[in-house]
Amino acid sequence: MLRIDSHQHFWKYDPVKYDWIDDSMTVIRKDFLPVDLEAVLKANGFDGCVTVQSHQSEQENDFQLANAEKYSFIKGVVGWVDLQSGNIDERLAHYQQFKKMKGFRHVLQGEPQRDLMLQPAFLNGISLLRKYNYTYDILIFPDQLKYAAKFAEQFPDQPFVIDHIAKPSIKNAEIKEWEKDIKAVAKFENVFCKASGMVTEADWQNWKPADFNPYLNVIADNFGTNRVMFGSDWPVCKVAADYGQALSIVEEYFSAFTQTEQNNIFGENAARFYNL
Repeated sequence: MLRIDSHQHFWKYDPVKYDWIDDSMTVIRKDFLPVDLEAVLKANGFDGCVTVQSHQSEQENDFQLANAEKYSFIKGVVGWVDLQSGNIDERLAHYQQFKKMKGFRHVLQGEPQRDLMLQPAFLNGISLLRKYNYTYDILIFPDQLKYAAKFAEQFPDQPFVIDHIAKPSIKNAEIKEWEKDIKAVAKFENVFCKASGMVTEADWQNWKPADFNPYLNVIADNFGTNRVMFGSDWPVCKVAADYGQALSIVEEYFSAFTQTEQNNIFGENAARFYNL
């Protein structure tokens, strides 16, 4: 049984490159590198992780792939390519030489055009991923969830995973609309969901484990235990929680589930999804 953290980041901090790290996040305004995570993963009983892009450039891919080459605990990389580019096929073919490149992500949550995922150029890029056996991480805010079902429906064979349960406002206990839209997208068997990034959507100073249960109920009920995977979202989680706290929220919730179900959530699903 592999225990895999399905979602974390490394970066060499640069205020221009990582301008999304605002004044409220000073705790993560520094370098976070494999050497910083290795011991933390070990201490929490993980065999490895999947590292996910945090800057939209192909230089980012070079940096993450070099890390993955050097550290065996980095089992896979989710990189970035310009999915709307005319030469997307060529770029995807280029990455075939890197065994640890498992998939791609675009920061849809930050796009002014909220339904960018449904635009022809974007859909064309997505349509080529399967040819190269690549996954796609869907990073969106709740207002974009309504497009996600229509998006997923067009690619029944493409492995998709929703990052951070699509970031509902846990701080404000907003759940109704989000739940309705989660139900719609979860109907598609090729769509997985990461139980990750939740503490950053809660009240950073005053959250309690019970705040997350209504959301985890929805995720467990709709995706089941074969399509949910744990991710720490380290080091971003550090704005609200340390690694152990972020982990314990999900561990405690699933502690009443069978051992097989827990094994799925804490490793097996990620290994299967990302072909680790």
